Amino acid sequence: MAHALPALPYAPGALAPIISEETISFHYGKHHQAYVTNLNGLLEGTGLEGLSLDELLASQDKWPEAKKAGIYNNAAQVWNHTFYWESLVPGGSKPSAELAAAIDAAFGSFEEFKKKFIAECVGNFGSGWTWLVKKADGTLAIEKTGNAVIASTGKPLLTCDVWEHAYYVDYRNARPKYAESLFDIYDWARASQRFAA
Repeated sequence: MAHALPALPYAPGALAPIISEETISFHYGKHHQAYVTNLNGLLEGTGLEGLSLDELLASQDKWPEAKKAGIYNNAAQVWNHTFYWESLVPGGSKPSAELAAAIDAAFGSFEEFKKKFIAECVGNFGSGWTWLVKKADGTLAIEKTGNAVIASTGKPLLTCDVWEHAYYVDYRNARPKYAESLFDIYDWARASQRFAA
């Protein structure tokens, strides 16, 4: 069973003007699709083709040594991008009372969290991801990862893609403006479900 590009949870133009339909066409339609295509090519003949993405990522000890880096980079980028699209919703939403309280406890207030998260997005050098995670003890933290790396210090609740292709069409080199604008379309309702699960 070949991996397929997961459907967007909204229409391609639904996040405009924060993320334009043109950006979606390149970022989702070309970049995300390329990771899926590359992953399928790398898995051919390995016996791993029938695994779901989560099963594949959990079975790294079975990956052929010569293909490990390529499989990880492409599988992780399929996972990260799917998670990113699912972290956004047209018009945004609000966190649950429980998640809001956890944000206040960890960062002092939602506004302080927002400032810190944007600063971490801007300060995440090069290409990568900035995550809000729920740690094993139930507290929240911000994690930065480089390139394709998936958050590992806790359960991801939402993410910001800081690869340049995520924002260059709409924001050019203004990563701070992009990171701030995403707060208008973050799906805090979904993040709240992830927090509660």
